[in-house]
Amino acid sequence: MSDRYELFLTCPKGLEGLLIEEAVGLGLEDAREHTSAVRGMADMETAYRLCLWSRLANRVLLVLKRFPMKDAEDLYHGVLDIEWQDHMLNDGTLAVEFSGHGSGIDNTHFGALKVKDAIVDKLRTPSGERPSIDKLNPDLRIHLRLDRGEAILSLDLSGHSLHQRGYRLQQGAAPLKENLAAAILIRSGWPRIAAEGGALADPMCGVGTFLVEAAMIAADMAPNLRREQWGFTAWLGHVPALWKKLHEEASARAAAGLAKPPLWIRGYEADPRLIQPGRNNVERAGLSEWIKIYQGEVATFEPRPDQNQKGLVICNPPYGERLGDEASLLYLYQNLGERLRQACLNWEAAVFTGAPDLGKRMGIRSHKQYSFWNGALPCKLLLIKVLPDQFVTGERRTPEQRQAEREQAVYDQSPAEPQERQYNKNGNPIKPAPAPAPVVEQARLSEGGQMFANRLQKNLKALGKWVKREGVDCYRVYDADMPEYSMAIDLYHDWVHVQEYAAPKSIDPEKASARMFDALAAIPQALNIDKSRVVVKRRERQSGTKQYERQSAQGKFTEVNEGGVKLLVNLTDYLDTGLFLDHRPMRLRIQKEAAGKRFLNLYCYTATASVHAAKGGARSTTSVDLSKTYLDWARRNLSLNGFSDKNRLEQGDVMAWLEANRDEFDMIFIDPPTFSNSKRMEGIFDVQRDHVQLLDLAMARLAPGGVLYFSNNFRKFQLEENLTARYAVEEITAQTIDPDFARNGKIHRAWKIMAR
Repeated sequence: MSDRYELFLTCPKGLEGLLIEEAVGLGLEDAREHTSAVRGMADMETAYRLCLWSRLANRVLLVLKRFPMKDAEDLYHGVLDIEWQDHMLNDGTLAVEFSGHGSGIDNTHFGALKVKDAIVDKLRTPSGERPSIDKLNPDLRIHLRLDRGEAILSLDLSGHSLHQRGYRLQQGAAPLKENLAAAILIRSGWPRIAAEGGALADPMCGVGTFLVEAAMIAADMAPNLRREQWGFTAWLGHVPALWKKLHEEASARAAAGLAKPPLWIRGYEADPRLIQPGRNNVERAGLSEWIKIYQGEVATFEPRPDQNQKGLVICNPPYGERLGDEASLLYLYQNLGERLRQACLNWEAAVFTGAPDLGKRMGIRSHKQYSFWNGALPCKLLLIKVLPDQFVTGERRTPEQRQAEREQAVYDQSPAEPQERQYNKNGNPIKPAPAPAPVVEQARLSEGGQMFANRLQKNLKALGKWVKREGVDCYRVYDADMPEYSMAIDLYHDWVHVQEYAAPKSIDPEKASARMFDALAAIPQALNIDKSRVVVKRRERQSGTKQYERQSAQGKFTEVNEGGVKLLVNLTDYLDTGLFLDHRPMRLRIQKEAAGKRFLNLYCYTATASVHAAKGGARSTTSVDLSKTYLDWARRNLSLNGFSDKNRLEQGDVMAWLEANRDEFDMIFIDPPTFSNSKRMEGIFDVQRDHVQLLDLAMARLAPGGVLYFSNNFRKFQLEENLTARYAVEEITAQTIDPDFARNGKIHRAWKIMAR
C-alpha cells in the first residue's frame, strides 16, 4: 500500500474555509475546498492526526480508488478490482454509503447494493464464508461518491461522525452539533481570548455544548481523545504503533493543559430540566474543574469572574418555530442586549441565530457577521464588541460624548467586585452587595415603534374614563387603527393579548415582520406591562374547525371580572381566549333582563352569557355546544361563581338539539359560527344559508312574551327579509358596541327578535 493518500474531509456546509485552515495546520498538503468538504494529500500519520484533532470535520475519508463509470456494471467491476483482502477479513462486517447519481444509478440504495455485492463476491471463500452487513458498528465503513461519471471509492477512517465526541449523551430540544459549536467558537475569537486568559460565559447554555468545546480548546484537549471505536480499528491497513504514539502525545498535551489553572467558564440555563444533563455532559468530558453550570434567566445574567478580567459571551438563542413565538423571542433578545450593555461592558460577544431580524433587536451593533448553516437552516453569527459606541440609541453623539461614556464605563467596573460569584447549595447565585451599575443609555424604539407606542397611549387615554366608570377589566385597546400595523390588542387585566392579522401576499414579508417587531417592542412600554405578560397569536382566514384547534398546551387559566361575575380566560392555548370582548354589552344586557327567566344559550362556547344570566337571577340556564372542551370550561365558569345548580350543560349539534327538544324558554341567545363542518355533526353549517332554519327552530322554543337575541360576525351577512314578516325584528347592533370597539363597527351585528 502507498505511503501517501488522498483524503476527503467532510464538514457541515459553510465550515469549509475554517476546515481547510485547520487541516493544513494538522499536516494536510495540496488542500482544496469543495462544497461541504476539503480534499488533500497526506501520509497515514497525518490521517490519524486529523481523526484525533479535527474539531470541525464530520468524517476523514481515505480514497482507495477513482475510476470512470458509465453504468452499474462499471461500478461493480471497478469495486471488484480492488484487493479487498488487504483491507478486511473474509468474515468481517461492513457498511456501505453511496452518494450522487447518474451513469444509470438513480437510486442510492441500488448503488450501495452494487458496491456491497462486489466486495462480498471478492471475499467469498470456496466454503461460502463471506462478509456480512452491520450498519451500526461495522469493521469497515465504505463510502462511494459518484461525481459526473467518476466513482470515488473511500474508506471511512472516522467510523461514527467526528462531531460525536462521546460526552453528550443527554441533550436539549435543539442542540448544536459539536463541530458547529467549535466552528462558532473559533470564528468568535475564543482561541485568542483563551490564550490571553479570558473568561467565557453562555447565558443560554442548554446542555453545555459551547462550554465543553471551549474548555477543550483552552485546555489543548484533542476533541476525540476519549473515542474508543474508530473506522480504522479493524482495518487491515491500520498501523497500531503509529496510532498509539499520536494518542499518547495527545493524552500528554491534555494532561498538561488540564494541569494549568482553569479558565473561568460558566453557563446559565433557565430550564431547570437541563441543568443536571448539562453537568453530566461536563463530567463525562472530564472538565468539571473548568466548567460550572447554574440555573439562571437571561434577564438577570451577569458574569463576574473578577474585577479586571474580560472575555467572551457566547450563546445560541432560540429562533422561533411556532406562531406566537414572536413576543417571547423579541423580549428574550432585548433582554440579552440589555444584559450585554449593563453587565458586560468591554467584553466581546457572539450571538449565533437563525433569526437575524431578532438579532437586530438587541439594541447593540455587531461589527462583523458570518454566515453558517445549522442543518438546513441558514444562520448568522453576530460578533459584537460591547463598547458604549456600539449601542443603537437612535441619536448621534459627538466623539467627546463617546469618550466620556468609555471613561464612565471603565470607572463603573467596580474593583470591589468578588473574584468568584458565590452560589448556595442548590446552585443558585447569592446576590452580592449592590454595586454601582454602569450608566448605560437604553436602546430606543424605532421611529415606527415610537409612532405605534404613541397611538396605543392615545387610545389608552381615550378609553380611560369609560374603563374606570364602568369597571371594565378586559377591553380592546387597538384594532388595526394603522393599516401598516395590522393587529388587534386586548388588555386582560394585567395581561396583553395580541392577534396579528396575516399580511396580504402583496406585502413584503420582511417589512411585515419588521413592523411586527416594532410593535411588540413598543407594547410593554406604551401599556406599562411586563414583557412576560404579552401573548402573541397570528390570526388568519380559518377553515373548518381550525380556529378552535389547540395552539399550545400550557393549560393556564386567568381569572378576570366583568359585570360582577368572574370568568376564566386562556390566553395561550387557543386562537380565541374563551371570552369574546365585543359581546360584553350583550352579556350585560342579558344579565339585566334575566331575572326569573328560563335562559337558553345556543353555541354557548364557554357559557359566559349563561353565567351573566345566572348572576342576573335567571330561574334556570341551559347551554348547548358541540365541544366537550368548551363545555368543561363552561362548567368551571359556572362553578367559579357558585352557579352549578339549575344550570344545564348539553353537548350536541344545536340544530339537531332544537329539533329534538320541546322545552320552552323566556330568553334565548344565539351567536353561531360563520361556518362549521365538525365531525360530530351531520352536514355543514353556514350561517348565511342556514340562519332562517336556525331561527325558526329557536323561535318555536320561545315562550309567549319571550325575547331572542341573535348575533354573528360574518362581515357580509344579510338577514333574510321574510323573517321580518313573521317576527318582530329589531336590529340593535349599535346598542351592543362599546367604546373599545367603536373603531370597528363591523365587528358583529345583532338583532332582537320577538313573536308578533
